[in-house]
Amino acid sequence: MEFGVAADAYRSDPSKKATRNGAVMVTVVLALAAFLAVLGAWYALAGALSLVAIAVALVVGLAVLSSVHVCLEWERAVIMRLGRFSRLAGPGIFFSIPLIEFCTLRVDQRTIATPFGAEEALTSDLVPLDVDAVLFWMIWDPEKACTEVEDCRFAVALTAQTALRDAIGRASVSNVVMRRHQLDQELQEAVEAKVTDWGITVLSVEIRDIIIPKELHGVMSLEAQAECRKNARIALMEAERDVSAILQEVAETYSYDDIALSLRKMHLTYEGMQDNGSSLVVPSAYSEGFAKESGKESPER
Repeated sequence: MEFGVAADAYRSDPSKKATRNGAVMVTVVLALAAFLAVLGAWYALAGALSLVAIAVALVVGLAVLSSVHVCLEWERAVIMRLGRFSRLAGPGIFFSIPLIEFCTLRVDQRTIATPFGAEEALTSDLVPLDVDAVLFWMIWDPEKACTEVEDCRFAVALTAQTALRDAIGRASVSNVVMRRHQLDQELQEAVEAKVTDWGITVLSVEIRDIIIPKELHGVMSLEAQAECRKNARIALMEAERDVSAILQEVAETYSYDDIALSLRKMHLTYEGMQDNGSSLVVPSAYSEGFAKESGKESPER
């Protein structure tokens, strides 16, 4: 079973990754040195080599090969003694008792990126989706990762895929598309709850891609357009409501003050002429109204 096949295109060159070649060479060199040392000691004592000497040197070399181990900085070795957990070893060089102790698992404690996905997962409104995601996790307890689960990497990938299908099945297609961050958080919590007992912690879950069937692209586009028109009309009606409320307040103010209303008319007329650079033809009745008002006020002065 393959998870997140699309992520394989982003994998780096294997030659640029960290390797264990140096650690293996140290063990092999020490075993070869022990083999040659036994042969040299036998020759120095007996004066000649025989099949017995070669056999003894071979046994010593194999013993060194099985008892001397090297762990890299990010590795921890789970040591079993006669089938029971004994200790954790590493990093660096460590030794084990041949035939009694053995290194059953080397655990990588770096951050691990596991791509996974869900093909044709049904949403709550029965829309099949193809979702691609990536899980970042690490092993904080090598003992539990070895003794509590058979294959922790495969188990984590299966758990993540199951949680993804469950989360998609409880949400509509619009919620899955628009609430990706919340889906990431929900997946992280669901996976974390299952893998904590295995000595594993989940750092983050990120949705990489959501593929909607092509048959629904047109329908969803029409639905989005209708939603945009609806929102635009609601915004326009709310603006008209606010403007009408303001106009009502202004009308109430001008209804009690004729002078302010006349000044407002003159101001609007001036602004219109200034913006357009045009002339205004005023009816004679309009100018007589101002003259009449000034005639009323002159006797009082």
